[in-house]
Amino acid sequence: MSIATIDPTTGQVRKTFDEMTDEQLEAALARAAAGFDALRTTSFAERARWMNTVADLLEVECDGVARTMTAEMGKTYASAKAEVAKCAAACRYYAAHAERFLADEPADAGSIGATSAYGRYHPMGPVLAVMPWNFPLWQVLRFAAPALMAGNAGLLKHASNVPQTALYLDELFRRAGFPAGAFQTLMIGSERIERVLADPRVRAATLTGSEGAGRAVAAAAGRNIKKTVLELGGSDPFVVMPSADVARAAEVATVARCQNNGQSCIAAKRFIVHTEVYDEFADAFVARMAALRIGDPMDDDTDIGPLATERGRAEVAEQVGDAVAKGARVLCGGEVPDRPGWWYPPTVVTDLTPQMRMYADEVFGPVAGLYRVDSYEEAIEVANGTDYGLGANAWTRDPDEQQRFVADLDAGMVFVNGMTTSYPELPFGGVGNSGYGRELSAQGIREFCNLRAVWIGAGASDGPGAGSHSE
Repeated sequence: MSIATIDPTTGQVRKTFDEMTDEQLEAALARAAAGFDALRTTSFAERARWMNTVADLLEVECDGVARTMTAEMGKTYASAKAEVAKCAAACRYYAAHAERFLADEPADAGSIGATSAYGRYHPMGPVLAVMPWNFPLWQVLRFAAPALMAGNAGLLKHASNVPQTALYLDELFRRAGFPAGAFQTLMIGSERIERVLADPRVRAATLTGSEGAGRAVAAAAGRNIKKTVLELGGSDPFVVMPSADVARAAEVATVARCQNNGQSCIAAKRFIVHTEVYDEFADAFVARMAALRIGDPMDDDTDIGPLATERGRAEVAEQVGDAVAKGARVLCGGEVPDRPGWWYPPTVVTDLTPQMRMYADEVFGPVAGLYRVDSYEEAIEVANGTDYGLGANAWTRDPDEQQRFVADLDAGMVFVNGMTTSYPELPFGGVGNSGYGRELSAQGIREFCNLRAVWIGAGASDGPGAGSHSE
């Protein structure tokens, strides 16, 4: 794929960009190594000051940044502005909490013959971040804010269809005061990722993207014995039980499915409804989905903009077509509009079976699969009937049932009576083919740190562990 801004409302190429030459890439890697050496010796207070300045810049420049994101991938202007605000808040969160999250962890020194013993977090070095287009600012900042506050350098290989957002990020941290090379955008294609990972100056990688991309990056990192954190999407269940507030569940379900034009890894995608409330939920949900307004993403009255890429729209249409060809029913939507650009309407599909691609695969667009179940046990069976395990939603007012869902849903995140979202305060990540490792929270900032064991004795001639077995 060429590096270009392509207007998803029309399919027109707006701006193209050249890839880095080999010489430019080498210079960037050298700057990253030097930037890491400079950043790791700074204090948390210095990093916090710079990170708060990043937040200040985002808030001041919100309008322009939001317009760029909307122009490049089609999210509504309102949601783009909210994304910028969320990024600024995350920067302030890590500026305030990084030092506490990475404080020394004391051990029982006396029991191991030391005068002092503890674990200390040290940054790893330059980290390669391979990021997607769907939240082109947030996906990057939720990595960069904790990584840089820990003292690591960041190298961003962004999606090729959001180059202007990527170049904005390339300058953002430098303008905020971070050392030169502490954060850089690499304008390269995906075929050069393996070369970057093989470079000894790059110490780890994180990827948010497809399962295939995750496998490729993990394999390349494994060959070079480098750590990875992967978030590879999901086919998140949204379970509604008889005790639920059904009207509220249907309202939230519409937002949960269609947020970001339906292009969110943690969007609810499979709606699993107990038969006692199925008809009530289905009627309300379908009515709400059908009422959503499709249009210019810059218009305040628009609910759904275009999908980000032509290939993405084709994939969604193929998944729905496959289901219909095998006996599924479309309750609303389901037709590709006859207009320029990559539009797809809010769609609800039911009567799904395991033979259909939609049954377990992620659908990356505003398409909901609707399932009827007769019991809690069947709801869990359907919910867990996928290789993915990112987020899960359960709607029930029964306290015991709530705790059963928390225990039984096979996911990295479980939200009860609310839709899955990301907060700096909570760990973010999945299980199974949704990936491994965690972003955000204290766990996220520690992912790219070396927890070094420290043992300090009194200076006697017999050193640590004298008279005991090693290891």
